[in-house]
Amino acid sequence: MPARHPRPVGIAGLLFGLFLLLIAPALHALELEQVREGFPTADRIETAESQWPVSEVRGGDELLGYAFESVDIAPIPAYSGKPVNLLVGIDLEGKIVQADILGHEEPIMLVGIPESKLEEFADDHVPAHVNDRMKVGDNLDAISGATVTVIVVSDTIMRAARQVAAEQGLIADPSIAPPARVREDVFAPGDWETLTGDGTIRRLHLTHGEVDEAFAGTPAEDYLHSPQPADRTFIELFYTYLNPPSAGRNLLGDTGYDQLMAELDEGEHAIAVMGRGDYSFKGSGYVRGGIFDRIELSQGNATVSFHDRDHIRLGGLGIEGAPPFDERDIFIVREDAAFDPGQPWQLELLVRRASGPLDTEFSRFSADYSVPEAYIERPEPPVEEPIWVQVWRDKAFQIGVLVAGLLVLTGIMLFQDVLARHPRILRPLRLGFLVYTLVFIGWYSLAQLSVVNILTFTNSLISGFSWSSFLIDPMMFILWSFVAVTLLLWGRGVFCGWLCPFGALQDLVNKAARRLGVKQIEVPFGLHERLWAIKYIILLGLFAVSLHSLGTAERYAEVEPFKTAITLRFQREWAFLLYALGLVAISAFNHKFYCRYVCPLGAGLAIPARLRLFDWLKRHRGDCGTPCQICANECEVAAIHPDGRINANECHYCLDCQITYHDDQRCPPVIKRRKRYEKAARLVAGQEGVETHDPGSAGQHKLQRIPTHQEE
Repeated sequence: MPARHPRPVGIAGLLFGLFLLLIAPALHALELEQVREGFPTADRIETAESQWPVSEVRGGDELLGYAFESVDIAPIPAYSGKPVNLLVGIDLEGKIVQADILGHEEPIMLVGIPESKLEEFADDHVPAHVNDRMKVGDNLDAISGATVTVIVVSDTIMRAARQVAAEQGLIADPSIAPPARVREDVFAPGDWETLTGDGTIRRLHLTHGEVDEAFAGTPAEDYLHSPQPADRTFIELFYTYLNPPSAGRNLLGDTGYDQLMAELDEGEHAIAVMGRGDYSFKGSGYVRGGIFDRIELSQGNATVSFHDRDHIRLGGLGIEGAPPFDERDIFIVREDAAFDPGQPWQLELLVRRASGPLDTEFSRFSADYSVPEAYIERPEPPVEEPIWVQVWRDKAFQIGVLVAGLLVLTGIMLFQDVLARHPRILRPLRLGFLVYTLVFIGWYSLAQLSVVNILTFTNSLISGFSWSSFLIDPMMFILWSFVAVTLLLWGRGVFCGWLCPFGALQDLVNKAARRLGVKQIEVPFGLHERLWAIKYIILLGLFAVSLHSLGTAERYAEVEPFKTAITLRFQREWAFLLYALGLVAISAFNHKFYCRYVCPLGAGLAIPARLRLFDWLKRHRGDCGTPCQICANECEVAAIHPDGRINANECHYCLDCQITYHDDQRCPPVIKRRKRYEKAARLVAGQEGVETHDPGSAGQHKLQRIPTHQEE
């Protein structure tokens, strides 16, 4: 079989390569155009040295700044559980010059809120500095109905910009721990032996033999050098950090230490160096040039040289047991050295030797030092708070009012039997709570729960659950947590009847309509029972769509008027406005028409509510529904079947039936029992009257005990 000729493949590859070269400038120009909003004079983009995909933006030979996508650096989950991606640009001063939305999957922004509002919100970060605190509601205007999204967008811009600016050296790295602080309250008296033993005072000892060995093999090895005995001391250095009281006070005495500390400015440090032997650590260079060229201090990558202005002569030592020294001096480490007493440092001794008439060689000897841990306090490294922590702190007032309201509602639910016996208290209390729900929870806090929350939660369980995306809105999180508990204890009715702002709006409108004598339109129970299924069908349809696309499901979830009536406070396009107002108008003639037949959120809550643990609503066995229909006829949401059963899936827990249950003027079983009691009381009263006229019968008549309610 003849071999294939590779030539056609090579030509194809060459043509493909030429094609890539032709389109490459266009692709590059497109990327360049993206950043020209923030860098108008930019003419090219180059890859920056970074752990992330960061680009240098240049104009000619000048570096103008950096551009990057936020999703590569700070992928913070938003309301949808996925991050919002932005193109961010910063200049060399650390100022944000560009913030453009590249993509997001926020369902709350897909319908009802124009995309331009989110773009404008991102642009409001220009020209903030990366270290500025940008706060929604303070120096940033919130977008009504998209609070969670805009908070995430702001945090994404600032956090990504800070990290890039720190990496490129435009600002100090915020993740680096602040320098340790000297504990001024720690002091332990000690002598020379104690301080040298615990590491407060350190020692460097060099012999002539060790120094000669350092110069071995260099031109200075034998040049004009008179050898000394190898074991003879070349220099013996003792050195310490004086700022801690246990070092400074013991070495200098109280007066000397106080005077030294008074001379030091904030952020300055003092080092004591004491030496003896054949070599001077000071030399004479500082006399001629004002700099000490034989000692240096180094810490990390920084080196500190001492000048004559940094030098203080150290007189007598105030510590017992100190040996005699030829030289004793104090050197000041100035603030600009950024010295950290919590990090190890080295005292460098430089030894020079002539290697020719004009040439010298030098060797460096390092002496390590670490401040004893007892003398310092290490601040915790700064940890950037999760965004939800900041939001919870900022909304402390709203959280407090919401929690107080939920505690009141919990009390109402727990003591419903007592309150139902006192309708003059319960009915005004319920009316006031409905106003609280509509005004505070709904229009003020924008905490209207939605079927979108259920779909988002379900989607997050499938694609990857993240607590942060749910904790970011404290009002919604607290409400959902409360609703989850009440579903198990009382069913869906606690939310639908007490905590739903749109439900409260319908309820209040219907109450006002009834007061005005508006005739109510009631659906026959047979049809009414079948119409219940509509909301479940809507829920299943939305759930199916959400499995394919959460954004599409959000669009169809506009069957809920919540966003128009509550979140956006009726400030919306006329079609949405007419739909919401129409449902509110219908509620004046048919109590909670939307809640009963259309609401997918109510359907979504009714399903888990079937797991409720208790049946709190009381019925008269053998009387309710057969033949009495008072509660069934008066139930405004028609949740009571003709046979007297309460359908917990449809009940809104208004407690009207419980008021009737205890009413001895309207409930037939209670009326019957009351009349029996009254008859028994009259009998007792009549017998007491007979006994008054016939003393002889005293002690012969026994009264019948009245049966209790439980016994009946």
